[in-house]
Amino acid sequence: MNATPSHVVGVGADLFSDAVADQAVAVTRVDWRPPMEGTEADLATVAADPRRRAANEQALAAMLGVSATLVDVAPASEVLGLEPGQFLHAGPPIEWARASGPLRGGLMAGAALEGLVEDPEEAVALFEAGTSVSLEPCHHRNTVGPMAGVVTPSMWMWVLEDKTSGHRTYCSLNEGLGKVLRYGAYSPDVLERLRWMSAVLGPLLQTAVRNSEPVDVTGILTQMLQMGDEAHNRNRAGTLMMLRDLAPAMATSGADSSDVADALRFIGGNDHFFLNLAMPACKLALDAARNIEGSTMVVAMARNGTDFGIQVSGTGNEWFTGPAQVADGLYLGDYGPKDANPDIGDSAITETAGIGGFAMATAPAIVRLVGGSVSDALATTRRMHEITLGENPRWSVPVLDFQGTPSGIDVTRVCRTGILPQINTGMAGKQAGVGQVGAGLVTPPAEIFPAALAALAARARG
Repeated sequence: MNATPSHVVGVGADLFSDAVADQAVAVTRVDWRPPMEGTEADLATVAADPRRRAANEQALAAMLGVSATLVDVAPASEVLGLEPGQFLHAGPPIEWARASGPLRGGLMAGAALEGLVEDPEEAVALFEAGTSVSLEPCHHRNTVGPMAGVVTPSMWMWVLEDKTSGHRTYCSLNEGLGKVLRYGAYSPDVLERLRWMSAVLGPLLQTAVRNSEPVDVTGILTQMLQMGDEAHNRNRAGTLMMLRDLAPAMATSGADSSDVADALRFIGGNDHFFLNLAMPACKLALDAARNIEGSTMVVAMARNGTDFGIQVSGTGNEWFTGPAQVADGLYLGDYGPKDANPDIGDSAITETAGIGGFAMATAPAIVRLVGGSVSDALATTRRMHEITLGENPRWSVPVLDFQGTPSGIDVTRVCRTGILPQINTGMAGKQAGVGQVGAGLVTPPAEIFPAALAALAARARG
């Protein structure tokens, strides 16, 4: 007679594990699933690529080796070379005809801000004609933009630099939440705030940055992750630490005291202000891992409100796109799922670098904004380790014994496990002009990872 086993490892369906557990046998459950459909041959090809292991080690080390320093604040016309009529936007390339409501709203606000039209509504004809305006992804100019991600020549930009390589990345200043340009709003108060940011806030921050000790943005990220932030939808500690570093120089800048007070009040009352520093810091790190032949590491995830796109180290600047998804989360006021636009923004660069949704365990309070439970937050961070190449020792998770955040999304691991990257996100109203309607959790469309894998396999075959 066979003895009853004392311990069983259950792989796959819980039905069998439950049956064994009912017999008082200890069960270790393994969350296993078959590879994504149709990826088996490409997985085998890429796995056999002799360059892959060393290439991924190089990509991960390059990303982890970057330190982002805040070096300047300046208009986009100066640092990006933007000219009147040129607009940057979040996500992969898109034309006006396919643009989502919030992206259209942001572009309409940008056109009015630049004086191309008097009334934002008049900008619709301007963009439909397309003869005097152009659209280009932020990523194509070393830039990232939250939500709609619209950048115009007069907007002031954070300038971050990796001192070792000299590479720089950029991001606009954060407007706050609610009815703001990045969520597609374009009412008079939105434009008034943007004009104040260009006339007062930007020059004041420029003076402060140029007259302060260099601000170590990567170092602030390290600290804020241990203070309850995850650096995407929770940036309270990061904003206050940045304000601590710049406030003395703002106070002694010689600017009008009421302007300084207004600026300090605006920053202190905007918990998301640091997000626009976290994003270019993450892009700076990931840009160091680009264009490594054989590497399967994702170096960008971005959404324009219509398409979700990724870029991979080993496939250059090619975008792999699929339909952006509507987030599952919590809504403001009377808004509901019918009011929400599909996912939008470059801010998923934080998850691509291993924070945001990948670091939810550092910020269990985030579930009050995006939904779920504290146990969900912990489980998410643990699960993201299954699709990444390593962890970041700088960015540790106290509640998980200071384990580093999961870093370096691996296309092959996503395809092999079927686990998709978890993203924390705000939700914009699908109609231009509405603004923010909520916040929640979302994943990329699954099909973009097999598409990227196929391109990697084609390269491996030569």
